[in-house]
Amino acid sequence: MTAWLTVLGIGDDGYAGLGKRARRALADAAVTIGAERHLAMLPAWLATEREPWPRPFDVAPLVARRPARVCVLASGDPMLFGVGATLAGMLAPHEWQVLPAPSSLSLAAARVGWALQDVDAISLVGRPLATLHRYLYPGRRLLVLSADGATPAAIAGALVARGFGPSAMSVLEHLGGPLERRVDVRADAWGGARAAALNLVAIECRAHAGAPRLALTPGLPDDAYRHDGQLTKRELRALALARLAPAPGELLWDVGAGCGSIGIEWMRAHPSCRAIAIEAHPDRQRLIEHNRDALGVPALVLVAGRAPDALAGLPAPDAVFVGGGVSRAGVLDACWSGLKPGGRLIAHAVTLQGEAALVAWRERHGGALTRVSIAHAQPLGGFDAWRQALPVTLYDGRKPCEESCGFQALEAVSEARAAAAGGRHANQDLSTDLDDSNDSPAHGLNGRPSADSCARDGRGDALSDGSTMKAVTSPTGMRAMGVPALGSDTPGRMPPRIAPGSPPADAAGSPEPGPCAGSPPERG
Repeated sequence: MTAWLTVLGIGDDGYAGLGKRARRALADAAVTIGAERHLAMLPAWLATEREPWPRPFDVAPLVARRPARVCVLASGDPMLFGVGATLAGMLAPHEWQVLPAPSSLSLAAARVGWALQDVDAISLVGRPLATLHRYLYPGRRLLVLSADGATPAAIAGALVARGFGPSAMSVLEHLGGPLERRVDVRADAWGGARAAALNLVAIECRAHAGAPRLALTPGLPDDAYRHDGQLTKRELRALALARLAPAPGELLWDVGAGCGSIGIEWMRAHPSCRAIAIEAHPDRQRLIEHNRDALGVPALVLVAGRAPDALAGLPAPDAVFVGGGVSRAGVLDACWSGLKPGGRLIAHAVTLQGEAALVAWRERHGGALTRVSIAHAQPLGGFDAWRQALPVTLYDGRKPCEESCGFQALEAVSEARAAAAGGRHANQDLSTDLDDSNDSPAHGLNGRPSADSCARDGRGDALSDGSTMKAVTSPTGMRAMGVPALGSDTPGRMPPRIAPGSPPADAAGSPEPGPCAGSPPERG
């Protein structure tokens, strides 16, 4: 069956740069849809009807035209930060075809002589400047898609502020077109001049000797965060994140988020990791907003409210961290209820009441308890002595996946539940197996793979019956609630307080489609 929709990549050289197939598709199209600047590139003699994207961006009018022949114009490669992937995800494979042009990233790499596979590609189109922060490391090479002509100056300012003033910047304007221009400058020497609206910035990161170094591994220094004392300390944070085990595409609830450290470091593990921070105190909400931007994860979603009520209606998480409120009625139950099968629940308690709640929870649901005591050497008179911090009880549990884990996992779950209820198994070593579960988390009772391990982290690992379990967060459902879709770096909040980002106009002041419906424009 012939596709009714053709998505055409078009460069700054316009119609002259299109191949024969692209020109034929335009000649056959009843209507061509695109940004106004793209439509203006078409010759007047083309009979196709020209229709700009609606404001706000919406693909419904386009889809309503099927089965009429339709062309969509997009910058460069429509599958790179572009509308092509959005449309492909909405339509059957036989309905569409994509004819890409060289992307601006490919053209930029060719101009500066960089291997694309060694470069970090970042889009600031419709995304906060803070998105850039997580990629700043000495020696890294970045290709940054600019939102507008003011973006290069903003990038230079951010580099200087974070100790990367010596970085080499190349501002590449109108790549592939007759107005192509290149400006090379150090970040700290950029005078604030406005670039052409259509530009890309190539950055070779160089740092001052004293620039802070923030690893991507868990356990950032405590002073990396702005906080009021409600902070999961560095060593405990590293332990908790090791148990939470973030994987690409997964979603975390950070319940009682404090200054947001757990959710922030979860998201720093991979660009597609997403987190929702639930925090009731307004002052701490502001700390979370500051920290998420400073540490390069502005897409962390903030829910202003208190668990368990604030958890109602949130997208199901792959993992939950409870840093405060474990003894509050209904908190653990609500977290467990919302958690996906095979998901991880990690909780901390400092008080006796909190520890008692975790002990009772373990008796009902299984899992492991670990007490962590940390001491730091500090001056005492003319000597040094160990200063002991309050011990913390850490709970580590996995939600069973009875319908997916196979016979052995089901049996392991049944044994764990029987033990929690005070029963005994025929195997006399059952209690030992339960007590040692923290030392051998990948195995269930009697050394068999457990429900926890066979669906380890719920992220597509092989199950004991040969099938796989894949944890998927629906981008559509996330957007409907104000949560950024996977792959988006747009900051957000969720009810009752929502502070969405403001999408900028494209280079010509007209909307172009982004990676999801209602998104700002992207440039391939």
